[in-house]
Amino acid sequence: MNKLAVVAFGGNALLRGDQKGTIDEQEQNIFKACQDIVELIEKGYDLVIGHGNGPQVGNVLLQHEAGFKIFGIPKMPMDICVAETQGSIGYMIEQQLHNVLLERGIKKNIVTIITQVLVDKEDSAFKHPIKPVGPYYTEDEMEGMRARGDWEFKEDPAGRGWRRVVASPKPKKINNWEIVEALARQGNIVVTVGGGGIPAYIQSDGKLMGIDAVIDKDLASATLASNIKADEFYILTDVSNVYINFNTPEQEKLEEISVRKVKEYLVDGQFTEGSMAPKVRAAIHFVEHGGKQTVITDSSKLKDYDSGTRIIANK
Repeated sequence: MNKLAVVAFGGNALLRGDQKGTIDEQEQNIFKACQDIVELIEKGYDLVIGHGNGPQVGNVLLQHEAGFKIFGIPKMPMDICVAETQGSIGYMIEQQLHNVLLERGIKKNIVTIITQVLVDKEDSAFKHPIKPVGPYYTEDEMEGMRARGDWEFKEDPAGRGWRRVVASPKPKKINNWEIVEALARQGNIVVTVGGGGIPAYIQSDGKLMGIDAVIDKDLASATLASNIKADEFYILTDVSNVYINFNTPEQEKLEEISVRKVKEYLVDGQFTEGSMAPKVRAAIHFVEHGGKQTVITDSSKLKDYDSGTRIIANK
């Protein structure tokens, strides 16, 4: 039986900060990332792919805002925007990965599953929304939207304006994870839990309901990886390794490190919130829930043996 790996694409694998977000740019970025992850397939892994959607969901929110202002088209809630981007990004990954496999002479089915992720409506994160989403607004625009509804806003520390903030609750359950595992272990490549999953909760009558939130995509992917008993979990980002004392003369690259030690660094504040800290927490979650190791690295390093930062169980 092949080893099973879950790979979480970082946002830079889809859209880089200096790009406008055209379809050509995104397809080229995804093609390159897929060229890199095929290295895992050639090493004998079956794959499940998760991905971010930050820039894309921000653009969707802008489109809805413009449609409302100009034509009065009703704006859609956050869960619908996440579903939209799951579909569009999944389509691009399916297509570009197919093209890469074709070049390598590899035949595999690729399927995208639109994934709901269940959260607790009483999660404390809903009382303290901190996750910024969508565009920047002037103070006047922000006050106008705040008056029309129940959106919450926070001012950008860099002075670029105001942004809507939403809750980022912990994932409780990945919907249909059993189907994901069955498909992957049959040798199919599954794209799922995009953007952290569509946030939803179960009402008192047992019915599902979407909710305004953004789930951390690395933690959602780690939860899925644990559910499906993956052997390894890969978090792909824009650096080759995790560092301590980053950007100082004492900067040190981490290679193989135990959960115990990386937790100490996390408590010491070595990893930045909104950047590496959530990735490290997701890495720890997977290993503490039965995974062999989490690798945090740049996709271009996947061809190298023992590349990146490898977080393993305590020895």
